[in-house]
Amino acid sequence: IVSKKMANFYLDTPELKHHLNHPLMKRIVELKERNYTDKEKFDYAPIDFEDAMDSYDKVLEIVGEICGDIIAPNAEGVDHEGPVCANNRVTYAEGTARNLEACRKAGLMGMAMPRRFGGLNFPITPYIMAADIVSRSDAGFENLWGLQDCAETIYEFANEDQRKRYITRVCEGETMSMDLTEPDAGSDLQAVMLKATYSEKDECWYLNGVKRFITNGDSDIHLVLARSEEGTHDGRGLSMFIYDKRNGGVNVRRIENKMGIKGSPTCELVFKNAKAELCGDRKLGLIKYVMALMNGARLGIAAQSVGISQAAYNEALDYAKDRKQFGKAIIEFPAVAEILSLMKAKLDASRALLYETARYVDIYKALDDISKERKLTPEERAEQKTFAKLADAFTPLAKGIGSEFANQNAYDCIQIHGGSGFMKDYACERIYRDARITSIYEGTTQLQVVAAIRYVTTGAYLNRIKEYEALSVAPDMEGLQNRLKEMASKYAACVAQITETKDQELLDFCARRLVEMAAYTIMGHLLVQDASKNPELFGTSAQVFVRYAESEVEKHINFIRKFDKDDLAYYRK
Repeated sequence: IVSKKMANFYLDTPELKHHLNHPLMKRIVELKERNYTDKEKFDYAPIDFEDAMDSYDKVLEIVGEICGDIIAPNAEGVDHEGPVCANNRVTYAEGTARNLEACRKAGLMGMAMPRRFGGLNFPITPYIMAADIVSRSDAGFENLWGLQDCAETIYEFANEDQRKRYITRVCEGETMSMDLTEPDAGSDLQAVMLKATYSEKDECWYLNGVKRFITNGDSDIHLVLARSEEGTHDGRGLSMFIYDKRNGGVNVRRIENKMGIKGSPTCELVFKNAKAELCGDRKLGLIKYVMALMNGARLGIAAQSVGISQAAYNEALDYAKDRKQFGKAIIEFPAVAEILSLMKAKLDASRALLYETARYVDIYKALDDISKERKLTPEERAEQKTFAKLADAFTPLAKGIGSEFANQNAYDCIQIHGGSGFMKDYACERIYRDARITSIYEGTTQLQVVAAIRYVTTGAYLNRIKEYEALSVAPDMEGLQNRLKEMASKYAACVAQITETKDQELLDFCARRLVEMAAYTIMGHLLVQDASKNPELFGTSAQVFVRYAESEVEKHINFIRKFDKDDLAYYRK
């Protein structure tokens, strides 16, 4: 019997290579590789830009192969079996264990970490691309694999001894979790009460309390948000701790029975005199470290959302080509073709926004890192500031809109399957359940709007849109660019209308619509840029998305134009 080789999830999606080869990668690699100094010490370190890009390409090909051959074929079984909890410990589903083993063997567990700890020293952009591919194969597995992100927080804020001890283990394949949420502290992390007490006698910290909804809660290494300052009740009393499972003291009370992403165990944890060590400085746990952790996690969920969108689109397209009704394939019916073209446009738009954001993060993080080794030049400091601001403004858009689009694409995927889509026989039913959490965890869409609205009112989004408007585009894209300019001026008028009232409640009420208008305009520009460079891949999506964005913006404008503060009374309960 000849075994049928599965698709390579990197090579079968040419859009990924397009985003990997963005002109900004030159600057990113230059910063990340410190002028290729590692080549003296590590035989696998790149010698120049081309070599670095080639290694990202090759590693992503390995990710694509593992996803196509192992993780995707295991996804159905993992969803069915799920992890189990016995004697306060978690055992993964058989397929999950096989997935982890494959990733460990391929050296994919510390991708973004420096080589001195055993990592690949990948920039964020190709690492996020791997997350996009893994999520397409199984969104639940991405939650285990993607938590290697937490090592970034240890790298940024822990001391060198902690980095050596923990990051090396992550690169060897140990898993991580971030233990933030509690039964009474969900979105409001200031309310965290898990207690951290320092013992002079033992010269260490002890943790006591309960954490809830912890993804991969029985991991090897935990980052824990706990209250270190007695008598405090706000964010200033919280510190970040590293807990090592080898030391014991944390039990899994139960695994939540979830709607989707079933392969990833979501745990309730009981800390009982769990020995831990402080990460960074006291009192900065929430204010500084969790904010950094959450920004990384939000970018990860944006990647997960794009992967889910891709999976939904692929399933829908394959089914529409195969399924025959009234004597022809259903893809030939305009009603079905219209759904598919919009799914593809939303997929391409959210992916364009994801990688634009990842590049911004890359540049400011690399400069941040360099600043620990030497003083930045005035030019570098200015560059660092610019990109940090852009990353901060774009992350909530990528996460917020990306996750909403993933949900819409999963919904449409089932619609195209008709009655079959409601059955467990097709992957779309699992994709639909997996998608739902993306707009909830790591900050709901509503919280992403709260994070983004300041960039609406300060004009930061509009300034960035103006910069996109000044870029040259292919001649056949000029019409679309002009329509986007028109959208931007309508958006600006809407923002002015609301901000001039100086009414905070009115602004809060219209915030989601204003943020969406900014996001759709930005995504339109990114697609027009992509289509100018690669019309075969993105030309259709650019046309479809700009038309969609226009109608959405019009809808929001009509709502806001006719809305005044007296109308708020109807919405108050």
